[in-house]
Amino acid sequence: MTSEREYRVAERLGLATTVLLYGLLVIGSVVRTTGSGLACPDWPLCEGRLIPRLEPHVLIEWTHRLVALLVSLMLAATAAWIGFAPAARRRLGGLAALAVLLLLAQVLLGALTVWKLLSPAVVSSHLAVALLLLVTLLTLTLVARSSTAAGAVAAPGLAAALAPDAGGARAGAAPSRRLPLLGLAAALAYLQCLLGGLVSTTHAGLACPDWPTCNGEWFPPLTGAVGLQMTHRYGAYLLTAVMLGVATSTRRAPDPGVRAAGAMAATLTLLQVALGVATVMLGVPWWLSALHLANAAALVALLVAATCREALGATEPVAATAPPRLAGAAS
Repeated sequence: MTSEREYRVAERLGLATTVLLYGLLVIGSVVRTTGSGLACPDWPLCEGRLIPRLEPHVLIEWTHRLVALLVSLMLAATAAWIGFAPAARRRLGGLAALAVLLLLAQVLLGALTVWKLLSPAVVSSHLAVALLLLVTLLTLTLVARSSTAAGAVAAPGLAAALAPDAGGARAGAAPSRRLPLLGLAAALAYLQCLLGGLVSTTHAGLACPDWPTCNGEWFPPLTGAVGLQMTHRYGAYLLTAVMLGVATSTRRAPDPGVRAAGAMAATLTLLQVALGVATVMLGVPWWLSALHLANAAALVALLVAATCREALGATEPVAATAPPRLAGAAS
């Protein structure tokens, strides 16, 4: 078995698992916003049965559990393949182990969500770990892709920078000046997702039924549900400003993938603000809340991918200087 084949299979398994997990995140939002979280009051069965009764809320929660099982099986297959593939294990083993640990934590939090009767702290932790797992699987997929022959041509620095046997920083290259801004944007997007989840689980979505004011006030006291809602709004404004900076900065990136990601991320951010405003104005409909989370998770994934590509595959060139002996010979 060639190392290229090992990485290619790992990439496809990782990508399939990542996409499935993304769908699970969206379904989880539907479970939360439709009030279906306790439709199956027991775990892992649903009302003591493997196949539940045909009731809408029960079916929503049961579908969420079914997709979670599929994600678990896909992740187990991905980790097993990496574990038995020597070359892939050397470069991807750490990421695979981290993904398995996050999955175990996620399964436990899913059970606690039911056992603790939808405690906001547990539900928010459930979302936080799910997003971390999404980021980990996406990173694993990107590293696997960069390690194939085709990926090495597209992003030559990615595999070398992450490989355990990498020989350090590449000569003649300096860290990208865009990297801190991309990393900041990714971190802010992740925190905004968590704040949005907390707003939803604490039912603070309509604490401010108007926009841009809150109950007619521009700067209401940051206490209780109003404080939580306004903190989420202020975070959205900050993220929008940072993302406009990212879009401007990445326009000069040598990597066309980073340039495209910067423009797309700015577009998704503006769409996210519009979805947030519409969610409030329309009274937090479940389908709009699901779109809001889906767009937010896509933004996090896009920023993480752009950050990885910029940090490990596209660095700023340093002006080359001729060695003194060559300069002397030329004269």
